[in-house]
Amino acid sequence: MKTLRHLSILFLSLSSCLTVYAQSTANKIHEVETNLVGVIQIEGEKPHTIQEQLVHYKAPGISIAVIQNYKIAWAKGYGWADEEQKIPVTEKTLFQAASISKSLNGVGVLKLVQDKKLDLYTDINTYLTSWKFPYDSLSKGKKITVANLLSHTAGLNVHGFNGYEQGKPLPTITEILDGKAPANSPRIRSMYAPGLKSEYSGGGIMISQMIVMDVTHHTYAEYMKQNVLQPLGMTSSTYEQPPFGIKPALLTTAYGPLEKPLTGKYHIYPEQAAAGLWTNPTDLAKYVIETQLAYEGKSAKVLNQQTTKLRLTPYLNKNAALGVFIDNLDSTKYFQHSGGNEGFRCIYYGSLEGGNGVVIMVNSDNGQIISEVINSVAKVYGFKGLYNSTIKKSAIVADADLQSLVGYYELAPKFILSITKEGNQLYAQASGQGKFRINPESQTKFYTVDFPSDFEFIKDNNGVVTSVVLLQNGQKHEAKRMKL
Repeated sequence: MKTLRHLSILFLSLSSCLTVYAQSTANKIHEVETNLVGVIQIEGEKPHTIQEQLVHYKAPGISIAVIQNYKIAWAKGYGWADEEQKIPVTEKTLFQAASISKSLNGVGVLKLVQDKKLDLYTDINTYLTSWKFPYDSLSKGKKITVANLLSHTAGLNVHGFNGYEQGKPLPTITEILDGKAPANSPRIRSMYAPGLKSEYSGGGIMISQMIVMDVTHHTYAEYMKQNVLQPLGMTSSTYEQPPFGIKPALLTTAYGPLEKPLTGKYHIYPEQAAAGLWTNPTDLAKYVIETQLAYEGKSAKVLNQQTTKLRLTPYLNKNAALGVFIDNLDSTKYFQHSGGNEGFRCIYYGSLEGGNGVVIMVNSDNGQIISEVINSVAKVYGFKGLYNSTIKKSAIVADADLQSLVGYYELAPKFILSITKEGNQLYAQASGQGKFRINPESQTKFYTVDFPSDFEFIKDNNGVVTSVVLLQNGQKHEAKRMKL
């Protein structure tokens, strides 16, 4: 039975679309809205709707833009930007782009390279004037370059940032770089020599922000506005932290743990280059399209073809380029980046050929609906490589046999996988993590629905379960059953 909240979201989705589309596009939108499937499907299960999955995942709102043939095919919002105030998500609603900020930062930094104000392969301290990177023995005498920073090959620490509650003291960029109060993140320093491998570092991106400011003598937000956002037509977007000059109703409220709004509605991120962009899928789609056109030499609003190809070329491995990641999916190459600030999740994909793509943003810590929308868009529009769903069969297992699997399994010292039974359903939970359902594929093999993981229970010659083998991300982990 549909809940009142379910019905309100359904009504909201119909009323909040500000653009009237041609019937053919409206039909496509309806197909996308009603064909959501996860990375795992149970055989015979029908696809879900966006409204159903917003309720299922307890996500207040979602905003989507679909790109086809180098144009925005459509953009639309669903659900609530703020549940308490009943402010709907529309295509104009702004979300925190989180780590997608790094992609636009890459454009801004490479604009300086293109203008001969930076060299990608020169020691970063050549350009840093208000702060210098303190090399130590861990860098093995090797110098970090701007290319290292953008491609996450600098050997630096600090994966990401937590942001700051509104009203709390905000650190300066140098305090962030040195990990000094009121900064809430560690100082940014070497973990190993640069150029050895790609390891994600928001800390390195913060050094690139400092370089932009030192080289241009402008605030970071102003430089990005004048040289990146405005030329791309991203006129609704801003790197200002906190955002100002924007109507509060356009700023989405972030919903964090337990689906509660964050104190002050959202966190402030002085780590602008790494996590500070406020935008929406429509504006991000403009960036994706310009990148596609520039890559083919058909536009150069910010970067020319040569610089764009450089930006989209993996630097050290096959994946990490300069502010973007390159995925080869079913012989189709996409540039992409995902993001996750507290209370926000987002992702974009853009094909390197053909001018196709999708941008999705949600105001929730639970971003599982995103993969389902991608699957729906990929199926409806035939976007090769983006559809990722496997159909699993569901077996019937006797209640006594399910009960025989219940217990505790040691994955590692002090890291325990507990298997519990509620009714005729098994659940798994690892130490410090949430509980999730596992479904039977056979009498001893089980799988998860919300993310790809498989479990196989191993029995001895007497039919007693002795361990469980977890298969996740192509790796096997065996956990011995504990005797209690």
